[in-house]
Amino acid sequence: MEIETRPHISGDEKEEEQPLSPAARLFHAPEFNCNIISVIGFKSKLDPCVFIRGFKESFIRHPRFSSKLVTDENGQNQRWVRTNVVVEDHFIVPKIKPQNIENSNAFLEDYVSDLMKIPLDTSRPLWELHLLDLKTSDAENVAVLKIHHSVGDGMSIMSLVLACMRKTSNPDELPSLPYQYRSSSRSSLLTTGSRSDSRLLWLVKVIWTAVILGLNTVCDALEFIVTTLFVKDTETPIKGDFLSTKSKQLRLVHRTVSLDDIKLTKNAMNMTINDVVLGVTQAGLSRYLARRYGEEETKNRKQKKLPKRIRLRSAILVNLRPTTGIQDLADMMEKGSKCRWGNWFGYVVFPFSIALRDDPLEHLEIAQKTINRKKNSYGAMLTYIFCRIIVKLLGIKVAASIINRMVSNTTMTFSNMVGPVEEVSFYGHPITYFASSAYGHPHALTIHCQSYMNKMTITLIVDPTVISDPHRLCDDWEESLRSIKAAVTKRESLRLWDYLRILHNRVAWLLYQIAGLLYRML
Repeated sequence: MEIETRPHISGDEKEEEQPLSPAARLFHAPEFNCNIISVIGFKSKLDPCVFIRGFKESFIRHPRFSSKLVTDENGQNQRWVRTNVVVEDHFIVPKIKPQNIENSNAFLEDYVSDLMKIPLDTSRPLWELHLLDLKTSDAENVAVLKIHHSVGDGMSIMSLVLACMRKTSNPDELPSLPYQYRSSSRSSLLTTGSRSDSRLLWLVKVIWTAVILGLNTVCDALEFIVTTLFVKDTETPIKGDFLSTKSKQLRLVHRTVSLDDIKLTKNAMNMTINDVVLGVTQAGLSRYLARRYGEEETKNRKQKKLPKRIRLRSAILVNLRPTTGIQDLADMMEKGSKCRWGNWFGYVVFPFSIALRDDPLEHLEIAQKTINRKKNSYGAMLTYIFCRIIVKLLGIKVAASIINRMVSNTTMTFSNMVGPVEEVSFYGHPITYFASSAYGHPHALTIHCQSYMNKMTITLIVDPTVISDPHRLCDDWEESLRSIKAAVTKRESLRLWDYLRILHNRVAWLLYQIAGLLYRML
């Protein structure tokens, strides 16, 4: 159905039309054509009429959800143009056959896989919602939200989705996110010295911190350049070998684990949740690759043949904007206020250390050390600036080719996002999980982690011709978390035993002194 462009009633061209940002134009390039897809599990049956009414009252108030992409004949001038949206055209309620209900989990995976092969209709706003009357192992019904990545990045889309939801316990309140202290090594640049330090010592510390920041930034910039030019990852069983993503057959699977287990590890190791998730991912990939490389009989025991030196790097997406509050986005839709929107992220090339280790906690320590160095750098900001400059100077085709080459020389994409700390609902429909990710970039493996309540959902998008057993990779991720938790618990038990032994010795010494004193007095 054609959607007619709204006339310029107010005469304000900026309000009715917006040019695409360089990042948005890259996401429409043939090398990428990236989309965000989110599988959302609900606790109750879905009422399509309620969802349609809810979207009319919330989502389409946002300019990007009520604008379509308009491109000139030469393909150069791309812009967003506000339209009159027929919300019903964006809702799909498929008829599910009874035989598909029996194996609902497999049917959901097949449905999402087929959905990722179908491009969005550019004659209308670039989003659609599929409502599936399908009971799965972890949800009563399921909705699948598909949005083109040019509309916004994962952080802005997730914030917008949450701004349209309310707490289940209090339908009048917006969801609340966990407090995030944007810890960064470079944040200590001006707070390195304490009050007791002399001015000279404080100045020395500031200069040293600035030097380290500069060196790390230069190293990350060089790594980005050499990765783009010639440095490729090792050809492992999880690295795809292809130039474009047009004909890729993709599959989305997810696994939900306890966020409390991750928090327990985080507190015991004095880390962030992101550090723990990266460490567990490194351990899970090592376990999975060891199995894929095969096993051989050696001295009546099986020895896993894992190469000693594997270059396996991930392109980690880093949010560059100040965190957009959920209240800000809610105000945008209700009152027409402004807040920063779009694609504001950079890339960090993160090397995973692939090895089978006797102490699984080494994976956490290595991951923390690596990501802390990456935080103490402006490398992610430089990649964002570099992409904008290349698009403006050399055009979108050259820029897409360069970025595609850089991404193709790494192995995978990784991202991590925080979610609400309590259960949320969309117009009376309580949600059980969010399984979100993105596809269209030249990787055979994408891992996205999403926290929600006391759970963490790990979502994989894989190319099944490269990774034919994604559920095994989920098993390895979950098993790695269990082994790391067990190692942390054991270490904490040993620490407690040491404290008790020291306390016992001190109490025994005190009692001995008291007994000697009483003996002398008597």
